[in-house]
Amino acid sequence: MKWRLNRAVLILGLVLMWGTPALRAQPSPVGRANDFSSVEYFEPPRQTMMKSRLSGAEAQPLADGLLVIRQLKLETFDSNGVPGIIVKAPHCIYDPQHGTASSPGHLRLEAADGTAHVEGDGFLWLQTSQSLYISNNVQSEFETTAKGKLRL
Repeated sequence: MKWRLNRAVLILGLVLMWGTPALRAQPSPVGRANDFSSVEYFEPPRQTMMKSRLSGAEAQPLADGLLVIRQLKLETFDSNGVPGIIVKAPHCIYDPQHGTASSPGHLRLEAADGTAHVEGDGFLWLQTSQSLYISNNVQSEFETTAKGKLRL
């Protein structure tokens, strides 16, 4: 009888822990994750190709499903897998439900081929439209075809 009771408690615990995906997906206001990554894929027929990847050294949950991402790295890719831009920032607030990332802090955007970079303070990333808005102190540098530098 004791074995059956312990077995029933164990099964109930496993069902509660793994049997309800919606409960597992809810972020907890405590704890953190190291090596965080969130990937968006292209629509079929290229559904196995990454469109963008937002990653960070650490993610800490906040209320309402928001995450504080430390050492943000945002990468975009074209439909052939070629890297587009790389954005780096010390931290941001990521809303996985709405696909946005924002911060009042500094960021640096680099073309993956090294031909340009943009820096500024304060940004908003809209994942669905692949749009990045930089709000303050924007400085940019582009390499010209004559291998000179163009500052804007």
